[in-house]
Amino acid sequence: MIEGQCHCGAVRWTLKAQPDWLTRCNCSYCRRASALWAHADCAQVVLDYPADGVVRYVQGERTLAFVSCKACGCTTHWEAADPEAGGRMAVNANMAEPAAIAGLRIRHFDGADRWEFLD
Repeated sequence: MIEGQCHCGAVRWTLKAQPDWLTRCNCSYCRRASALWAHADCAQVVLDYPADGVVRYVQGERTLAFVSCKACGCTTHWEAADPEAGGRMAVNANMAEPAAIAGLRIRHFDGADRWEFLD
């Protein structure tokens, strides 16, 4: 289990299972957010934040919503833009304590051009 939170603590997440790896993406959003993603089935993630405490940003193909704390601005996770879609999501592992993710493999994903892992 890994827990994370935004800088001010208003948005928290718990990942129930240890991911096989973390993903660093170079797409236009992820590189700006400096996100380190832990992907999981939605059922493996517990989110805790006030309903009006986040901002959702949807762009491009409009399939993902990047979710950030309204107070401190940290991007904490992404989810399907369509709530009915369910499926998979990702939490920003940079919101976890460093010791909680130490030793996990980091894979680099080319989300800017080729849409594939680079390893």
